[in-house]
Amino acid sequence: MTENDISRHIVNSAIEVHRTLGGPGLLESVYEEALSWELAQAGLEVKRQVSVPIPYKGHTLSTPLRIDLIVGGTVIVECKATTKYHDIFEVQTLTYLRLTELKLGLVVNFGERLVKDGIHRVVNGL
Repeated sequence: MTENDISRHIVNSAIEVHRTLGGPGLLESVYEEALSWELAQAGLEVKRQVSVPIPYKGHTLSTPLRIDLIVGGTVIVECKATTKYHDIFEVQTLTYLRLTELKLGLVVNFGERLVKDGIHRVVNGL
């Protein structure tokens, strides 16, 4: 399955999670867990709160990076639950993609009235 195929599953699952939980207003961790469950039910491999070491000038920093979800081993998902979206979320996701050498990330903001308006695609050489 390609990154684009996986991203379609993620978008559809995010919409289902948002609809089922009644829209915005819950903690980010609630949406993350529900999205993880939904994707697993669709048969996708999902890893939550993935710890990634951060290299720095030949040294590995003691504080690892924490990625909300990695789906199918190829797509990063950053879950947000805010009423004030900021472009820095996409820059953050691009940094995560570069550090993991992955090509596609989605920022999903469950704080939007319609979650489809809160899904932002971030690419790293895809």
